[in-house]
Amino acid sequence: MGIRKDLRRGTKLVKGILWSRKAQKSLGTALAERGPLPKGEFKIGVYFADGKVNLYQLRQWYAPLAELAERYPTVILSRASGAALKLLDESPLPVAYVRTVADLERLLHEQELHVILYVNQNAKNFQMMRYGRRWHVFINHGESDKMYMTTNQFKAYDYALIAGDAARARLGRVLWDYDFDKRAIPIGRPQADHYLDDAVLPYEPDERTVVLYAPTWEGDRAAAAYGSIASHGEALVGALLATGRHRVVYRPHPRSGVVDDAYGAANRRIIAAIAAANAADPRAQHVFDDGPELGWQLAAADLAIVDISAMVYDRLAAGKPLLITRPANPIAQIDESGYLQACEWLTAAEAPAVVERLEEVASDPEVQARLELWVERYFGDTTPGVTTARFHSAIDHLFAEWERFAALHADDPDDEDLDLGEGSEAFGDGEDDVDALV
Repeated sequence: MGIRKDLRRGTKLVKGILWSRKAQKSLGTALAERGPLPKGEFKIGVYFADGKVNLYQLRQWYAPLAELAERYPTVILSRASGAALKLLDESPLPVAYVRTVADLERLLHEQELHVILYVNQNAKNFQMMRYGRRWHVFINHGESDKMYMTTNQFKAYDYALIAGDAARARLGRVLWDYDFDKRAIPIGRPQADHYLDDAVLPYEPDERTVVLYAPTWEGDRAAAAYGSIASHGEALVGALLATGRHRVVYRPHPRSGVVDDAYGAANRRIIAAIAAANAADPRAQHVFDDGPELGWQLAAADLAIVDISAMVYDRLAAGKPLLITRPANPIAQIDESGYLQACEWLTAAEAPAVVERLEEVASDPEVQARLELWVERYFGDTTPGVTTARFHSAIDHLFAEWERFAALHADDPDDEDLDLGEGSEAFGDGEDDVDALV
């Protein structure tokens, strides 16, 4: 058994190395076609040390960063070939491939980067954080009540841009001797201002009530069995399809069914039911959504049903009504210290009566007031444009502070250690992509 496992790991490793070499060659061609980046152009760097498997963490920042770049020219610093190749193809921002420390230091010599932004807690972030005379700022890749959101690693950064009061309270329970007033700047969720950017809805809006159902996958252990497709999904989708008054937008997690065949079968039956409903009434325009873009679904839906996942908070940022499926597995762990202590639950037993539950959520003033309270607690004012203004204001503050400290240290010797030679250590050419395979 152990030998077979080692052989599988070895095969995956070899394939990963071969893929990395191919990516390096393709990347070299793409960079040559693009040409060098203009020197002295950029003021903000977005540091991304991961491979392409974690690009979702950066993608959700594309639109806010592209808008920010109109004020402060911004460049993405990518250190793995797979991610860099993908970024060159899809990113709205310029991309610098800085494979080695020498590459990184050459870029720092050529660009006057005052602020470095980080979207995750990759341990390799510390290779960038060695360089002073610039602010290192953690901006995260989402808002939730997961343990990831309370790591002591926040202290490593000069500043952190957090969502709101809930994040501050969550961190306050864990971080000792941390100056929240100075270092934790609340901005809300700028991504929510871009949920509908350039969106072409896959249906023609009409009098139907649009309901987003976005379940997660079944999970790989009982404690994380949050997926509702098999327990709730067929009943609730069937009930909504039957009314003639609702339009279902069904967006299941792409991993649905990878562990449990029965879960995958239930997912396929829901997709088939949607297709059958559309065939019976083409005006219904129900949607099975498996596209890469996430945003319009959250903003366009009148009501949403989601599982315990990041989708809870992505929808909450839209400030619109939602139901959360209560896991059917009694062992599934539910953290009710935050919004989940006061949310609107949908049990498996209630799934056939989902229409009535949705009407309660939409019409009950107490439910709406409770939702508004928690939206405010997590994200502050979600009026369109406000959170973007707060994001830009935070960046303005960081640049003002940079100018202040630059003036205070204007007479200091320039002793920053930048090695512009060719001998600096290599870093992660596709390593993240290979590691993900094994």
